Amino acid sequence: MSISSQWKHLLQNYSSSTLEFVGTSIVQFTCFWAVSAFYIALPYIFPAFSARHKLQKQEKQPTQAELWDCFKVVCRNQVFSAFLHISLLKIDTLVGRPPSYRFDDALPSLVEVVRDVAFGILIREILFYYAHRLFHHPSIYPTIHKPHHRFTAPVALAAQYASITEHILANILPISLPLRLTRSHMVTFWVFLTLELLETTTVHSGYDFFAGSARRHDSHHEKFVVNFGTVGILDWVHGTDGKKKEKRVE
Repeated sequence: MSISSQWKHLLQNYSSSTLEFVGTSIVQFTCFWAVSAFYIALPYIFPAFSARHKLQKQEKQPTQAELWDCFKVVCRNQVFSAFLHISLLKIDTLVGRPPSYRFDDALPSLVEVVRDVAFGILIREILFYYAHRLFHHPSIYPTIHKPHHRFTAPVALAAQYASITEHILANILPISLPLRLTRSHMVTFWVFLTLELLETTTVHSGYDFFAGSARRHDSHHEKFVVNFGTVGILDWVHGTDGKKKEKRVE
């Protein structure tokens, strides 16, 4: 059975809300939890290999107790996200509102996927950068964003180690909103979500894989006031790309 036939089979047997929630949850599990587990397990499975590729020294790495606390906070945030997602889908069903994404019989073309994903990456950069900059304001930082900076040497799981407020404004909205604006195909959103989760787990992994893509965000966790964005465009525009010294917020 082709992918197109399988998609049509799913459409015929399940509601759009069920497909949206279950499909999104599967992507979240495989691209966040499984990938995070892989990165966290590396020091225990391949210690020499891990040590060679870690960006920060061993003494800065989180303890097992800190990792356990991180796991509990991320679980809390994931449960909250799932509850919020189910609630919004239920409200849409009750009021007869059409799905936020398209559930066409035909799968999106490659051109459509690339176009919408590129748009999503750009809008996420804008939403995340300014929310992140706002969270570093001295009047907001201690209560909303400081918990995330507990890990000066971040690990993949810490990508979603955050207060509920930050989780909504920096983790959920910048990813869920862009492709709702374009009412993209559901499958396109899953592709976008896959890429964004792989990106956030990798940049928080603390490893120099993929041409050192984690270096920029590692620098943010170490220095606090540089590299606020996801792809670096707005850091370059606003001069927060780490090329000048800035005052650290504690």
